[in-house]
Amino acid sequence: MEFELKSPGSAIPCLVTADADNGRYMIRKEDTSGEVFNSVQELKEWIRSNWTESLFENPKQFTYMLENLKAMEQ
Repeated sequence: MEFELKSPGSAIPCLVTADADNGRYMIRKEDTSGEVFNSVQELKEWIRSNWTESLFENPKQFTYMLENLKAMEQ
């Protein structure tokens, strides 16, 4: 599952990848640097600690992404 979140500060969207089948959990940030995680839980913790809805052009996409990541945990 991939989510693109547009930020007003960057022409390139932030990208969140959560691929349980292949064990890939990654983030591409606004500055195009990235983070890699070992689990969907670690990915969610980083997102909650570092991002908020207000950082993105469409806050509903951010909420939708978090809901889908939560569903992956179950």
